[in-house]
Amino acid sequence: MRVLVTGSSAHLAQAVLPLLCAEPGIERVTGVDVAPPRFVHPRFRAVRLDIRDGRLESVLDGHDALVHLAFVVLRGRMGEAEMFDINVTGSHKVFHAARRAGARRLVHLSSAAVYGSGVHLGEETPLAPLPSFHYGRHKAHLERLLEIEFPEAVRLRPHVILGPNAQPLLRQLLSLPFYLAQADPQPQLQCVHEDDVARAVLHALQREVSGPFNLAVEDSFSYRDAIRRRHRICIPLSRGVARAGLGLAWRLWGWGAETAWVDGLTRTLLLNCRRAATDLGWTSRYDAAAVLAAT
Repeated sequence: MRVLVTGSSAHLAQAVLPLLCAEPGIERVTGVDVAPPRFVHPRFRAVRLDIRDGRLESVLDGHDALVHLAFVVLRGRMGEAEMFDINVTGSHKVFHAARRAGARRLVHLSSAAVYGSGVHLGEETPLAPLPSFHYGRHKAHLERLLEIEFPEAVRLRPHVILGPNAQPLLRQLLSLPFYLAQADPQPQLQCVHEDDVARAVLHALQREVSGPFNLAVEDSFSYRDAIRRRHRICIPLSRGVARAGLGLAWRLWGWGAETAWVDGLTRTLLLNCRRAATDLGWTSRYDAAAVLAAT
């Protein structure tokens, strides 16, 4: 099998690429990204290219599978229109290019953010991302397009992806000695280790499956308790102060992300991953404490 991976210089790719290149049934992996490659392997070839570039189809030629990881998570100074152009319009075109190039297996890395909030959510739950969260809305928009036009595609919906290569913002949110002051009971969250997400990608390439799959650890945690375990002294912040601080840093320096990231910490979001276990042969190898410790 020959696999093309978009977003191959991004954080999650650093867990996905080694697993793919170590798999005996995969003879070649091509990575596409605008950033320089961060991974080296005899079976891996890097191509520096924007996914919106028309030359992508020729790069896809001869590949059996597409793994689409490319997505703007933290837009910084980027305008929302350009973010949408990459995340939705550009990504949509990538799948059409892959189909024309003859790729048989299509895997899209979506997100649990498409749900917004809820408890014990299965894949049949209607998509309802937080209105102010561009990343979640873009993931949901693209998923709706894929469901209609590419029903054969696998759409993985991991909860917060943590581990050694976690997004810088997530590492920062866990490293700062602050948490949101909220009344009990605390909102509950899940997470998933990057290595487990990489295994899910490999399973999706190897099994005759399609549609959405939730990915998360079995247990849950509150953001407050996670911060208290990591810091001997920590300070509760009101939602308004946290939003103002993050918003100011984003507007002045392009650091961090929009304030909707804070809003996500105020809502419970818990996934039911039974379909991943029964149809994909996937379960998390870690519990929440182990994933948090690995980040």
